[in-house]
Amino acid sequence: MKKTISATIDPSLVKWIEDELKRSANWRNKSHLIEAAILEMKKRGK
Repeated sequence: MKKTISATIDPSLVKWIEDELKRSANWRNKSHLIEAAILEMKKRGK
């Protein structure tokens, strides 16, 4: 089961996320895009 979290992030990142959601059908919502980004970082070992 997934957990709900809260984060404070830079406004420029919020704008990028919103623009990416409008531009691409790859993401269901903000949470999906953020989760994919975190998983990519984890995969890269960062």
